[in-house]
Amino acid sequence: MSQRVTSDILRAGLRVLWVAIRTEPRVFAVAVVGSGLYAAATVGTAWVLGRITQNVVLPAFAAGRTTAGALGGAALVIVAVAVLKALGVAGRRFYAGLMQYRLQATYRRAVTRQYLELPLAWHHRHPTGQLLSNANADVEAIWAPIAPLPMAVGVVLMLFIAAAAILATDLLVALVGFLVFPAIAVLNVVYQRRLGPIAARAQQLRAEVSEVAHESFEGGLVIKTLGREQEETDRFATSARRLRDANVSVGKIRGLFDPVLEALPNLGVLAALLVGSIRLEHGAMTAGDLIQVTYLFTLLAWPIRALGWVLAETPRSVVGWDRVRGVLDARGSLPYGAAALTEPGPARLEVRDVRFGHAGGPPVLHDVGFVVEPGRTVAIVGPTGAGKSTLAGVLVRLVDPDSGAVLIDGVDARAAGRGEVPRVASLVAQETFLFDDTVRGNVTLGLDIPDEQVWTALRRAQADGFVTELPAGLDTRIGERGATLSGGQRQRLALARALVRRPRLLVLDDATSSVDPRVEARILRGLREAQATGSGSTVIVIAYRKATIALADEVVYMEHGRIVDQGTHAELLTRSAGYRHLVTAYERAESERAARPERPGRSGQAAGEAESVDAGEEAMAP
Repeated sequence: MSQRVTSDILRAGLRVLWVAIRTEPRVFAVAVVGSGLYAAATVGTAWVLGRITQNVVLPAFAAGRTTAGALGGAALVIVAVAVLKALGVAGRRFYAGLMQYRLQATYRRAVTRQYLELPLAWHHRHPTGQLLSNANADVEAIWAPIAPLPMAVGVVLMLFIAAAAILATDLLVALVGFLVFPAIAVLNVVYQRRLGPIAARAQQLRAEVSEVAHESFEGGLVIKTLGREQEETDRFATSARRLRDANVSVGKIRGLFDPVLEALPNLGVLAALLVGSIRLEHGAMTAGDLIQVTYLFTLLAWPIRALGWVLAETPRSVVGWDRVRGVLDARGSLPYGAAALTEPGPARLEVRDVRFGHAGGPPVLHDVGFVVEPGRTVAIVGPTGAGKSTLAGVLVRLVDPDSGAVLIDGVDARAAGRGEVPRVASLVAQETFLFDDTVRGNVTLGLDIPDEQVWTALRRAQADGFVTELPAGLDTRIGERGATLSGGQRQRLALARALVRRPRLLVLDDATSSVDPRVEARILRGLREAQATGSGSTVIVIAYRKATIALADEVVYMEHGRIVDQGTHAELLTRSAGYRHLVTAYERAESERAARPERPGRSGQAAGEAESVDAGEEAMAP
């Protein structure tokens, strides 16, 4: 079984290397030429040393003197060979590194591009830490064998040249020295069998450590507020210890392999010297031949060692390749058509019998359909779990419906060209994400938008007041995830980010939940005033507050993924008991609190607030 596993890893590793060669053929060819030059110059060094020994050193000892010309000529030849070796080493290392880093950059870009192509449903099934590991550690692991690969290919040439030179010099000494090769081959096989599974586990554990670390960073607020620092530290320490133990195991095996690999060629050299000395004594070979042969034997360890370096990285490379290919081969990316959304002014939205269910789960939306005329504001209202946020994602094409269609200006969103829907439609989610950048950078996100337009968007989002008070205004850095701002301020910046793009369709998924109700009312009134001037948007707002809902032209009431009723706020209050119960929950709780006597041991204000919250949560439940 282990032999088959080792063979499978080797074949998979060779396929990965072939992908690398096919991707960067020119760079690889130059690196191999440099390695071949180094190999030829190294073997040439043995021949030069043998000839200098035979023709310069030994005659000098015999005559008791030598000439400057002889010494100078010998030195020039040695220097020339050394220069060739240096050029070969420089070319090999530079282009091998260039090839490795270009491949890493290519595949990092490919993985990142695929992340952007895949729908949110795919991302929800994969931990963020694993995705980070795919784009970083796994990509590095794939191309780890590339650095020694050109050397391994080039020194194979050195292996054959050296072996041919040894055989041509003395057959008997060659046969004695070559006995070391079977031992080295057996050593490499044992090494790969032992190292393969351990290296694969170490690579998997790297991803697990990355996942735990990312969760710890993302959940920092939860961990601290619940006092779980020690437990989280212990969880990370457990994963880190497993990775440490796996890496130590890999190091132990390599620590045993490398000394033995160093020793075996030296044993071959000693055997060749012993036999060569006997033949030299009997006149079967010259001293120069013996120097040349023994030096060549010292070189034979390099080809084996270089191949060993490639083979040592092969298990990690194969594991990384499988993990990265899992991303690159993933399906579910959104297809695009060629239609353009070029109508001026607010968009017309039509939702036709939309059904949608998350992968592997039951349907969340059931035959949802409604029409929003240009420039109107529609509130989508419903209890928790009604499918409102899912519908918001479908409207801006974060996901495609399983059946039915979303039409913008009469064009199916799936038929629109790449970038067309984001150009005309913007979604502002309740969970606001801000970058560790300036206010301007977070609003424009790299677009070349004049400051005047940025301030206009901030005013419409009721954010200009607090931005003006910041130390550097638009140039103020707001920290990671907007840590220096309040929740309401972050939501208003996110809204300004959407408004600055002048969307024709604006979807607000409870995007003002952290904003003061009076500020929220001013925001919505500002959006309606912009519509009146013809420069506004068609607005879809997922709302919970009664005051917010009342500002909408029409209300779509949902329960369990279905539209239960549709009409104005006043109409639904009159005819829909579920809607009336939902939107008046807080008012009823306040009235009930006022009608009941205060409980002993609890302040009236605290009791009223708690009861209102409880009643509201009960109403929002499915």
